[in-house]
Amino acid sequence: METKKEFDAVKMMRNIRQKHHEEYTLNPELREKKLAAIRQKYSNRIKTSKIYGKNQ
Repeated sequence: METKKEFDAVKMMRNIRQKHHEEYTLNPELREKKLAAIRQKYSNRIKTSKIYGKNQ
């Protein structure tokens, strides 16, 4: 199916996913390092006092 869009979000996400897959295949520890950096950066936004998704 060919489209005439100037911007194709699905194609962009596939390219990003493929790039990350190749990076993590070559260096498996890289994924954990990146996730740890994200957790540290956003740690103040993470709510630990409530359990989300549960009916209370």
